[in-house]
This record gives sequence, structure tokens and C-alpha cells, in this order.
Amino acid sequence: MNTQQNTTESHTLTMTREFDAPRELVFKAFTDPDQLAAWFGPEGVDSPRDRIVVEPRVGGTWRLVMVYEDDGVAKESPIDAVISVYDPPSLLVASQRAEPDAGITLQLELRLEFEDLGGRTRLHLTQGPFDSTEWVEMTREGWGSSFTKLDKVLA
Repeated sequence: MNTQQNTTESHTLTMTREFDAPRELVFKAFTDPDQLAAWFGPEGVDSPRDRIVVEPRVGGTWRLVMVYEDDGVAKESPIDAVISVYDPPSLLVASQRAEPDAGITLQLELRLEFEDLGGRTRLHLTQGPFDSTEWVEMTREGWGSSFTKLDKVLA
């Protein structure tokens, strides 16, 4: 089950996604570098294990680099966040500075809430604010594709 919405006024992405795995395992998929390397990034994008650092604690780093090709040219999209709330296995909040291609630097917050459904997990994701609806939609598509990969890792 996958439901999504975005609030155009604040350019904040909200998504809800259910996973067929216990909450502890889904939470670990966001904090274990080996698991992140296996699923993070939309289809056609990789997150090499040697480019992932996670320090699972308040004030810790949550950093990775997504790599991909665009018209035959190697590209990178780094994520460099600091964990501000760490309450396993129910809540993970991180803040990051993002620099979209347009040269605009944004301060984003990623909030991940993991709800126990008795062997399944409902993830509530909130991320933003972005500078446009287009960024919200691109990010929503990226998470959706990544979550399809995560389903396979959790199976």
C-alpha cells in the first residue's frame, strides 16, 4: 500500500508506505550502511558502500553519495545530513543542506516515523521544504523507486 501527497504551499513532501517486514528491520535498513548500499537511490542510481557513513546517534552523520550516468556522463548526488532525533525503532530525523543543480542551497529536514503494524511496518516520511513543486515531485518519484528496491531487500 502506498499513498502520497504533497503540500504545494510549503513544498513539503509527505509519503506513507507499508513494508512487509517488522519495524526493527525497516528502521535498520535506514541506518545500516550495507543495507543502504543495497537499496538507496532510484532505479539506475547506485549508492556505493564505500561512500556511506552512518553514525546512529543524535548529532551523528547520515551521509551517502548517489552515483549515476546522465547522457553518458558520470554524475554524483551527495546527501550530507546530521541526525537530530534518533529513537529506534520508531523515529529518525535528520537535517541536510541540499544544493540543487540550479545553484540554490536548501536546508531540508527528513523525518521518518516507523509504525508497528504487528509484523508489518507503516513508514511516514516528511521531507522539505523544497524550493518548488517540481523538486517535491522528483523527490517523491525517487523515494518511490527506492522503496521498490527496499521491498526486495526486506523480502
